Amino acid sequence: MEQNKLDSSQIIGFLFLIGAFLWMFMFQPDFDEENKITNDVIQENIDNQNDYESTENFNSNLITDNSIKENQLIVLENNDVKFIISTKGAQINEGVLKNYKNQEENDLKIIDNNQVFSFEFNTLSNQPFNSNNLFFDYTENETNLGKEINLRYVNDSGEKMIFNYFLPKNGYLLKLKVKTIGFNNLIGRNSKIDLNWNFDSFRNSKSQDYENRYTYLNYQDKDQDVKDLSAYSEDDDVDSAKWISYGQHFFNSILIFNNVKDDIEFTSLNLESDSNDRKFLKRFKSKIPINYNQGGEIDENFEWYIGPNDYYIIKDYDYKISDSIWFGWGIFGWINKSIFFPLYNFLSNHFSAGIAIIIMVILTRLVMSPVQYKMYLSQAKMKILKPEIAAATEKYKDDPMKRQQETMKIYNQAGANPLQGCLPAFIQLPVFYALFCFFPVAFALRGESFLWAEDLSTFDVIAELPFYIPLYGDHISLFPILAGVTMFFYTSMSGSQQMQPTQPGMPNMKYIMYIIPFSLLIFFNNFASGLSLYYTISNILTIIIMLTVKNVILDEKKILLEIEENKKKPKTEGRFQRRLRKLQEAAEQAQKQQKQRNK
Repeated sequence: MEQNKLDSSQIIGFLFLIGAFLWMFMFQPDFDEENKITNDVIQENIDNQNDYESTENFNSNLITDNSIKENQLIVLENNDVKFIISTKGAQINEGVLKNYKNQEENDLKIIDNNQVFSFEFNTLSNQPFNSNNLFFDYTENETNLGKEINLRYVNDSGEKMIFNYFLPKNGYLLKLKVKTIGFNNLIGRNSKIDLNWNFDSFRNSKSQDYENRYTYLNYQDKDQDVKDLSAYSEDDDVDSAKWISYGQHFFNSILIFNNVKDDIEFTSLNLESDSNDRKFLKRFKSKIPINYNQGGEIDENFEWYIGPNDYYIIKDYDYKISDSIWFGWGIFGWINKSIFFPLYNFLSNHFSAGIAIIIMVILTRLVMSPVQYKMYLSQAKMKILKPEIAAATEKYKDDPMKRQQETMKIYNQAGANPLQGCLPAFIQLPVFYALFCFFPVAFALRGESFLWAEDLSTFDVIAELPFYIPLYGDHISLFPILAGVTMFFYTSMSGSQQMQPTQPGMPNMKYIMYIIPFSLLIFFNNFASGLSLYYTISNILTIIIMLTVKNVILDEKKILLEIEENKKKPKTEGRFQRRLRKLQEAAEQAQKQQKQRNK
């Protein structure tokens, strides 16, 4: 048998295979590293797609070249709002609410080169960086969901800053994403990044003082409580916030963060406060510290409501931004939000604004009529007891303590209580104050006319004055005059039924009868005519109810018989009356002891 052996070619081939295997084993790139490189490339592509939220390549849609340092304006609009965005700073230069007009009947612009929105920090070389000074390239992309504008700045070293605006087909909520790529090479770990949002609010109403009163900065803090800066004077604060609202009476600009921002510096300043024809009312400033992400980059998502301060529009958005509307504090705000706003919204869907207000007056007065009846009944009892009270006052005119005791005795025997006449009035106060807060924020009144009033959300004018009167203005409004006149008749009629105070130092109702109507006439001259209309109708209806109750429902003879019957009944002191009697007796005893010591 032939012996098997390896020839030289086989040996060479075998050695070659061994060498090839060793080379592959020793010099093959690490599989994990290769995957990492591949994944990084894929992730960068995904990031680029996410940055622009478009499947199209950025360069294929490139409209401007970064080397061309000129400003271009881009239109971003939907059915409700139109924005013009500048490639310089990626700023919103103009914001137009397409469904609303200003006082000159022109397109209402919330933003018109009156806003700054910029990121600022110092670089590692201590050079100031301000995104407002950068020129951006941009692309546009429109889908069935809405339209987006992608703006990108690239510096000479390849670092990028990207602004992505997205506006849906309908509504007032603009979405903004801001991120950087490679800025960790520019930003030091100890550097502070600030977002500065400055805004000058336009005057959009005839009454600048009235509008300025409801133009203010507020924000939702980390505990979801809404806090306000003063609307009447310059103010500042440092606090955390989930969103910041620059309220402009009937319009608003609300910036919503993706997370709560801490140590925000808020400032509110009055502008041109000495002018009677102001273009701007207030300047709002917010300096917002921005934290960079783990990679040392800016990566922020914002939602930006720019639209009407209409409760029935703004309440449909998240994060309780409708709380930026001030309905009144405590129970007054609850009454407005739960009763008057739904009631007026229902009525205004079926009637004109003026008729809706009148019906709201009638319904409110009917609901409050039982309270008024109690008040008028108490006044009738006081009128019957007036001769006895006057006699007791004359008898003990030199002894105030005894006079007070005798007066309380007469009330107790007759079954009357002077507080019964005051309590109904106090019960009505929350309702009336809630209405006072309702009309300034009732967006539905804006632009609605009634009789001679062209706009129920601001004052009516029947005559212009050639001069300005402090507190009154430079015009004459008719509705406040009617409110003052009807209030005068009401206070005159109700005052004639009330007893004048017998205690020294107590105010005389005759003076109050003139002060209240005069105050209405002066201060309501610059208020919403809808408010004056409400009080005018309310006063007329109150007079009618008062005459009906006193002349038809109440019978003074029956009330007198009731008082006489009460006097015959044995009386037991209540806890309050007993305590009051003991206090009076203790005070009387102290007076006697003091007199004895003086002797």
